[in-house]
Amino acid sequence: MFDSIWSDVKQQFSHGNTLTRIILVNVGLFIAVNLVKLILIPIDHAAPPPSFQPFIHFLTISSDWKHNLMHPWVIFTHMFLHVGFWHILWNMLFLYWFGRIVGDLLGDRRVLPIYLLGGLAGGLTYFVMANISSPWAFGGYALGASAAVMAVLVVAGMTAPDYIISLMFLGDVKLKYIVMVLVLLDLIALSSNSNSGGGFGHLGGVAMGFVIAHQLQRGNDLTLPVNHALQSMSAFFQRLFSRQSGPRVAYKHPNIRKPQYSSRSERRDQQASDTHDESHQERLDAILDKIKDSGYESLSASEKEFLFNASKK
Repeated sequence: MFDSIWSDVKQQFSHGNTLTRIILVNVGLFIAVNLVKLILIPIDHAAPPPSFQPFIHFLTISSDWKHNLMHPWVIFTHMFLHVGFWHILWNMLFLYWFGRIVGDLLGDRRVLPIYLLGGLAGGLTYFVMANISSPWAFGGYALGASAAVMAVLVVAGMTAPDYIISLMFLGDVKLKYIVMVLVLLDLIALSSNSNSGGGFGHLGGVAMGFVIAHQLQRGNDLTLPVNHALQSMSAFFQRLFSRQSGPRVAYKHPNIRKPQYSSRSERRDQQASDTHDESHQERLDAILDKIKDSGYESLSASEKEFLFNASKK
């Protein structure tokens, strides 16, 4: 059974979209840290185990600059880290709901950069506000995907403010009102001094989401440099591991040639298929550019239907 589950997870991670991969990383890390916590209980002879806090702080961002300097990976790991069940459940639900809208309207390639930029902005906002005020009032460490999720939510809301979402007990609600309510809840949490550090971190994600969406509407894509950096890192590690595994020899079979067509009709069919794929992509790019310039509601009914069908492929 476990082999089957692991096989399904690997398949989803390999062939799923960016949103699926982000959720899988969050869930996988949640399971891992809670397994460590479970293992430490008999070792420490206490529940919760005292040694779990130093372990979790190894991955979380701190209000202490020395901790962050000595553990530079925390600026990224903290935004994928959850310990409480309800914390990760709501974060992943919101990420799934609103991340799908961002992926469908702005393209799958923009989901991870928005998530990372929102998480970085939330971590930086937490650190700055904790040091401006009393760090003890905030707590010494921060973790969770909330700031990153808020950035995704705000980008979705600004891209398609009149997008209709069906909510249980409330019916159809426009996306802009959902975003407004969630931001107001964070402000209320700040005014009531409830999880102030987390609240300021959330607002950092909100601010970053606003900046990203606003710049996209003006034709400036802040996700491009992030994608370029990620591609450079991926290429670096691929070269590194390929060198470690030793030289590889590429062999090309001498009899392999370009595909031959037995008739003119087959050639015409193939050319028609290539032309169809190209025109389909051109129309999709044109629609995405129109959303970026004028918003989702500027689309015609046929364009919305085309985008919906394209998102299912």
